[in-house]
Amino acid sequence: MEYDVLVIGSGPGGASVARELARAGRRVLILERGRDWRRHRLYGTYPGALLYADRHALLFTRQGLNVIRPLMVGGATSMYAACASPPGDWWRSEYGIDLRADAATIAQELHVAPLHPELRGTASTQLAEAGASLGMEWTPQDKFMRPERGDAFRCGAHCMLGCRCGAKWSAGEWIDDAVAAGATLQVNTHVTALLVEDGTVRGVRGTHDGRPWDANANTVVVAAGGLGTPLLLRTAGLDEAGRGIAMDTTVMVYGALSRAERMPAQGDDPPMTWSSTDDELGVMYSTLIDPWLMYPIIMAVKGARWPLTWPRWKRTLGIMIKLTDEVSGEIDARGGIDKGLTDADRARLDRARQVARDILRRAGCDEASLVTTPLRGTHPSATARIGTVVDENLATSVHGLYVCDASVFPRALGRPTVLTILALGRRLARYLAA
Repeated sequence: MEYDVLVIGSGPGGASVARELARAGRRVLILERGRDWRRHRLYGTYPGALLYADRHALLFTRQGLNVIRPLMVGGATSMYAACASPPGDWWRSEYGIDLRADAATIAQELHVAPLHPELRGTASTQLAEAGASLGMEWTPQDKFMRPERGDAFRCGAHCMLGCRCGAKWSAGEWIDDAVAAGATLQVNTHVTALLVEDGTVRGVRGTHDGRPWDANANTVVVAAGGLGTPLLLRTAGLDEAGRGIAMDTTVMVYGALSRAERMPAQGDDPPMTWSSTDDELGVMYSTLIDPWLMYPIIMAVKGARWPLTWPRWKRTLGIMIKLTDEVSGEIDARGGIDKGLTDADRARLDRARQVARDILRRAGCDEASLVTTPLRGTHPSATARIGTVVDENLATSVHGLYVCDASVFPRALGRPTVLTILALGRRLARYLAA
């Protein structure tokens, strides 16, 4: 079959572009490296997460940042906290990219809103109240989540492994919409090269079910994520791709309540129901704790003695810090990630960590129990930046080759990224369909 457009990746960027183009009558082939785990009995479980996360969730930068990268239909939205944040005004003022209408339309369609007060969690709400008592502004976090969609709402820390109750939206749903509109989804397809002739993209090459495979089209949209996209762009001669990366570097600060305190475990709360932002410092705070079985694994990265804190998990409170880190480092030719923190990043993170500790103390946690987790790279981005690798229409210098994922961000968002990526995809599809 002949295709008009090849879309590499089924995360929010690929799903948004594919759905809109398929509905516009374009012949679209969606290529996904992983498989569709959504209806598998292991989806949303600890063993399942280790199977569909890249390198079994043991992907690290050279500096030790842990990166969780789901390789499956739906991409990063298969293992996210379902948080939504509107695109910043700077997209329009600095880059001439107005995403407001697209983001508003998407938010309305997907019923983006905070959870009802009774679903935000007792422990999480107490943390938000503790932060507010220190003069901070904490607000209910907007969510791609509708509890009424599932048979029974069972959201807790374990939902970071994948949603099993059906409340959480994922990009896989828009992939389903694209297929219903005529697109073709091909899983287990690892694209390793872009085919370019005389400055024009001609198709892709890779493997399908482990066998050599290729496909041709005059338009290719690369949506393989902040880590996968730059490697593909380099095969098309775009050597600047991957020179610099942002991560929205994240840590959790934990504290344990005394045994005398009586409170439902934060691990039973939906993740990130309350948030607070400090734009001057460049950080976002939210209510979050690692899932029960992931906690000791993550703490083992910190050191041999830290998993011994696991027995107090049910009385542990957690504040997430998401840092708007500077673009630095690079992705090498083999996919290795050279990314740590700059001195300025470290100074800001130290200040944010002190704020989180103040909140935990105010919430009743013991001073001696306060601990910070190892660093994580939660949003690999800015590896094919607007103004450097792509233009304002997400087009590269190779005719017919476009990019639509977090790699086009000019800088770290320091916010939930999905709504921005969906809006970029809708905008790109409209441009391609014109």
